[in-house]
Amino acid sequence: MSEIKGQRPPGVDRLRRSLHFVPGANEKMLTKAIATHADGLVLDLEDAVTPEHKDSARAVVASWLKDVDFAGKERTVRMNPLDTPWGLADIEATMAHPPDAYLVPKVSTLTELQAIDAHLSRLEAQYGHPQGGVGLILVSTETPLGVLNLATFSSCARVIALSWGAEDLSAALGAPRNRYPDGTYLDLYRHCRVQTLLCAGAAQLQAVDTVFVDIANADGLRQECREAAWMGYTGKITIHPAQIDIVNAAFTPSADEIDEAQRLVAAFAEAESQGLMAIAFEGKMVDVPHLNRARRLLARAEKTGASI
Repeated sequence: MSEIKGQRPPGVDRLRRSLHFVPGANEKMLTKAIATHADGLVLDLEDAVTPEHKDSARAVVASWLKDVDFAGKERTVRMNPLDTPWGLADIEATMAHPPDAYLVPKVSTLTELQAIDAHLSRLEAQYGHPQGGVGLILVSTETPLGVLNLATFSSCARVIALSWGAEDLSAALGAPRNRYPDGTYLDLYRHCRVQTLLCAGAAQLQAVDTVFVDIANADGLRQECREAAWMGYTGKITIHPAQIDIVNAAFTPSADEIDEAQRLVAAFAEAESQGLMAIAFEGKMVDVPHLNRARRLLARAEKTGASI
């Protein structure tokens, strides 16, 4: 992993339990999305917009960024890939009143991110915005080359979070499916999920799990969110409003988890006064990694507004 040059944007530590997609230029869906509990909204100029409507949708999204109160939600624009006629135009049209971040799909190389970075820097200077203030959230495994180059992407200082994609990758490979009949991912896609998490962790970035497309299967969504949270993912992309509260709950520490973490921290504080950092705690032997995990859980709970 290459050394990062520059500072991450200020939004790198922002709460992202749920990032919810809103089709570009759909005013009704935007209004409904703002009324949800989603932590962030992704204004989609890519898959949700047909080629003949790209220009008009782009103008509508630019006006939303200028005029709409997003009620404190993170404002992210999913741009089109750079290898299309629309990618750079999406940035040009929406930087007068910039979003908090761009969601970059189908990333294949670090060079692409460097090109976006340079373009954003020019527009930040042009409009008088803080340099380096706009972040990039990557969907980082939608192309085979992107999977192979995943570890390099965090070298771009604008990157604030990594997500991954199974649908476009399976399409790129000509694979008829990406899950087993029981709903678990096939090996290749489990690899992408794991590698995205590891690369995010290595760069101290948030890892946001991919979409769950079976929108009628609430139990399946809960199970997938639970597994992602156990692994270390901090949130998930949502594509239907009914998914948002399920996702938020899964990535918010529970009252029992908070209580246990508080007891553990208190036990270590007492032990440390005696010169001990490996102790017996409620029938288990624990040491520094357990303490660090408890502290991180409490910090996350505070960020979500959970009672601690």
